[in-house]
Formats: sequence, structure tokens, C-alpha cells
Amino acid sequence: MQQLAWIWGLTALLMALGWQWQRRRDNAGIVDVLWSTGLAMAALLLALTGSGAIGARLLVGVLATAWALRLALHLWARVRSEPEDGRYRALRAHWQGGQLKFFAFFQFQALLVVLFALPLAAVVAHPAPAAWQLGSAVVVWIVAVAGEALADAQLARFRNDPANRGKTCRRGLWRYSRHPNYFFEWLHWCSYAIAAIGAPLAWLGLLGPVVMYLFLRYISGIPFTEQQALRTRGEDYRDYQRRTPMLFPWFPKD
Repeated sequence: MQQLAWIWGLTALLMALGWQWQRRRDNAGIVDVLWSTGLAMAALLLALTGSGAIGARLLVGVLATAWALRLALHLWARVRSEPEDGRYRALRAHWQGGQLKFFAFFQFQALLVVLFALPLAAVVAHPAPAAWQLGSAVVVWIVAVAGEALADAQLARFRNDPANRGKTCRRGLWRYSRHPNYFFEWLHWCSYAIAAIGAPLAWLGLLGPVVMYLFLRYISGIPFTEQQALRTRGEDYRDYQRRTPMLFPWFPKD
């Protein structure tokens, strides 16, 4: 509980500073950058203060931190060089620019960092993870991070071509899933569920993939992203929806 309290306090402060940043720049996309940064801080703190085996703590300290920092840097490159994401523009319009609501939204993200730190806490408390667990977790992590990075790069190349303005990316991994970046983000959390097997709080390891799936599928991921895509790409995206699996990759319909 002390670890989680520190994580919440540090992330709440970070989110308060981020809220001030978005007030000056009218760009709430910084919240995604700070959420990832908060998870990186949480992973490092847990790895340094955990009571479990060194292998379990290294897995969280190295892999979880690296994943979160890669995502934060990728998102920051977009936030600093592009206008506010359409999802947040729609939210700003819906809230009529109400800054108290944005402050509450930013602070809610701090609580989500604590929630997603729970699977990591289960891993760093594992007294003796088996070699096969750590090895399997590393393999899943490598596949997930490489897949997410590839999906992000493919989409960035597509978006950077002016000829593709108003069109939907159907190249590479985006041919087999409408949200391959989300799929690999979800897969990444499975690595900690594997590493937590046999730990005193092993059930917390399952929170990562379960809660991430629920958020991506029903709350803050796919619903908002697809609403924005329909607003900007209309019938082209509806055709993409009809032909391409939503999250888990599979062959598209003809």
C-alpha cells in the first residue's frame, strides 16, 4: 500500500502539471504521454522497492519501464507536432472547455496508473518465479513491443503521405486488424500475468490483460478512436469496419 500511495502521489502531481500544460496550449493529448510516463515511474519504483526475487524485479524494472517510455516518446512526438487529437477536441467541445472537468479527467488518469501498477506489484512480490515463466514473459513482451512499434511506424508513414489525407490505412498490420497497436498493447500485459503465476498475489497479474481489454474495447480506446475515424473518413472507414477485424488480427473479408 505504501508503494501504491507513492505512485499515486507522484502521478497526481505529474497530471496536475500536465493539466496546466494543456490549459496553455489547448492540447489534452499530453495526458496520454503522462499516463505512460507515470507507468514508467511506477515500474521503476516497484522494481526498486519490491520484496520478490531479483529476476522478477528486473523483469518489471527493465521491460515495463522500456515499454512505457517507448510509448511515451512515441506519443510525445505526435502531441508536440500535431494539433489536438480529434478525440480530445470532441471532448473539449462536449465539456464546453470546462477546465474543472479536464482537471478531474487528468486526475482520473493518475488513478488508472495505480490500477495498472497492480499487475506489476504482483510480479515484484513473487519470491521464486520459474525460469520458464520469466522466459515466456520476455518472449511475449518482445513480440508485443515489436508489433506495437511496427504498427505505429506503418501508420505514421501512411499519415505522413499527403496523398493519403482522408483515407484509411490498410497497409501491413492494419490490413488484419483495425487496431493492431491496441492489440499488441493488450498482449504486452499478458507477459506480467505469466510472470505472476505462483506469486502470493498472482490474481492481480490477470488485471493487466483483463482491464486493458475492457478499456480498449469498451471505454477509452476503440469507441473514441472509431467515432473520430467515422467523423473524418466517413464511408471509407465504414467499409474498413465491414472488412477488417476490430482488435484481434485475422484475414480481412473480400
